[in-house]
Amino acid sequence: MDMSKRFAAELIGTFWLVLGGCGSAVLAAAFPNVGIGLLGVSLAFGLTVLTMAFAIGHISGCHLNPAVSIGLWAGGRFKAGDLVPYIVAQVLGAVAAGGVLYLIASGKADFNLAGGFASNGYAQHSPGGYSLKAALIASGKADFNLAGGFASNGYAQHSPGGYSLKAALICEIVMTCMFLLIILGSTDKRAPQGFAPIAIGLALTLIHLISIPVTNTSVNPARSTGVAIFVGGWAVSQLWLFWVAPIAGAIVAGVIYRWLGEQKG
Repeated sequence: MDMSKRFAAELIGTFWLVLGGCGSAVLAAAFPNVGIGLLGVSLAFGLTVLTMAFAIGHISGCHLNPAVSIGLWAGGRFKAGDLVPYIVAQVLGAVAAGGVLYLIASGKADFNLAGGFASNGYAQHSPGGYSLKAALIASGKADFNLAGGFASNGYAQHSPGGYSLKAALICEIVMTCMFLLIILGSTDKRAPQGFAPIAIGLALTLIHLISIPVTNTSVNPARSTGVAIFVGGWAVSQLWLFWVAPIAGAIVAGVIYRWLGEQKG
């Protein structure tokens, strides 16, 4: 497949992952009375990968994650020469999604649902109070501020559960390693065909269920970067961990699966 199409597919796919996953965390997780909570956010991340795997897997492989691309390279499944364009596409897609999410989240005025009766609408007729601009692509929540983290990943005082740097590092390495082992195994030619997107999407859901309290779950440097740059400050200063740990875990998985899946004779 032409690299320009693969580049576009990775950009679009990563855009969807960050918008769907982080968007669910920022916009829907704590929505009054009907918020989706940790379980909903975990499922949202899994669904973004599941849907995109079916949509663009045949075009780019649906990596959506620099750690996945590097892990596949370490496992002998991906060309080193394709790493840079894939990673660039993934980061650009994530940043674009972070921008759209910022516009949406920063456009909400106080809203009264009276008379709405489940109708569609914007401004005073939006269930979440989102403006017309937010309905179009969207900008705006009047009482929105980035102090809440904007779904950024963090450790120590910026960990949702107050987990230390050491805990965050171990968690991200192990979770990414397991994620890549599942990707490598489910996409092996010897594995049942056509089911890999389901296994991978469910794996990402499970990973979020385990690790949201620790780091807000990264396992994806692009996802972390896409929102951290809008928060700045602590989110950017802690971003290094969410590049180093996922990539380290992915490389370990690639090496393990090369041995585990090796066929002799």
